[in-house]
Amino acid sequence: MPIDVLLIAAAEAAGHAKSGGGGLPQMDFSTYPSQIFWLLITFGGLYFLMSSVILPRLGGTIEERRDRVADDLDHAAEFRRQAEEAEAAYNSALADARAKAQTMAAETRAEVEAEIASMQQEADLKAATQIAAAEERLNAMKDQASTKVKEAAGDVAKTIVSALIDETPADDTVKAAVAGAISGREAAR
Repeated sequence: MPIDVLLIAAAEAAGHAKSGGGGLPQMDFSTYPSQIFWLLITFGGLYFLMSSVILPRLGGTIEERRDRVADDLDHAAEFRRQAEEAEAAYNSALADARAKAQTMAAETRAEVEAEIASMQQEADLKAATQIAAAEERLNAMKDQASTKVKEAAGDVAKTIVSALIDETPADDTVKAAVAGAISGREAAR
């Protein structure tokens, strides 16, 4: 808007105010005493309402909230202390359980090793007994085989000599010849 238009509008507003028409009533000095009266009553009433009703309630609410927050902080501190005690007890119980488990494992290991050693001794003794019995059977079998081989050698020698010279040699002579052949063979080894 151009400045001329603004100046014209301001002049017209001033003319209306002087003539008692339109304008702003709060700017009329003749109504100031009644305006001040109602202002004092309104602010007095608001002041009384604020100081006697609203502010005490608000202060009580703030104080109650402060107390509740302080109680909550106290409870939280107590719960934290209890949690730390529970954690310490848990760690202690865990350490005790680990120590007991290690002790039990060591005892069990010792028992198992002792049982294994006992079983191994029993097995060694049983094996030694079985080996000795087997050696006895083997020696008996060797003796029997040796005797049977000597008998077979004597029978073969007797048969060969009979076939060669048409005469059957005496049993003592055949036994002496086989024994001499065996002893000569063992001496050669």
